[in-house]
Amino acid sequence: WALHLKNITVSLSGQYECSFATYPYGTKAAKIQLVVKAEEEQHYVKEAWLHQTLEIPCLGDTTSENLSNYPLKWLVEENGRKEELVTKEPSRPAVYRNGSAPYRHRVRLGLNNALEIFPTAITDDGRVFSCHVVYHVERVGKSSTTVRVFGK
Repeated sequence: WALHLKNITVSLSGQYECSFATYPYGTKAAKIQLVVKAEEEQHYVKEAWLHQTLEIPCLGDTTSENLSNYPLKWLVEENGRKEELVTKEPSRPAVYRNGSAPYRHRVRLGLNNALEIFPTAITDDGRVFSCHVVYHVERVGKSSTTVRVFGK
């Protein structure tokens, strides 16, 4: 027996019970507590000096141990559209996308799945970089970081 829920909202959180009659043993029942969490996207602002290395952590304070078992991708928002920079599957090397010319040779995946950009350029100022971690088909962790570049 299965309960299928569609159009999930936080209001569906609660305790669910399945009960059915059996012969000759009587009624059997099982309970489950369902907690529906709203997907949250964390947003950060990162400041960097011109021509230095910029490191943007993925999902803020989450450690690499937690992220290493899940697929993740880094994107950059350019002209209102998001473009993929790098993807990482568990137990495989990172795959760099060559579509974004300004970042083609300036990005790499660093420790703890942080995005490293070197050297920072004035064109990076105001850009939004986002990290997406796929924990499950229906559960994706997201963080986005707006970059502010300062000259010396």
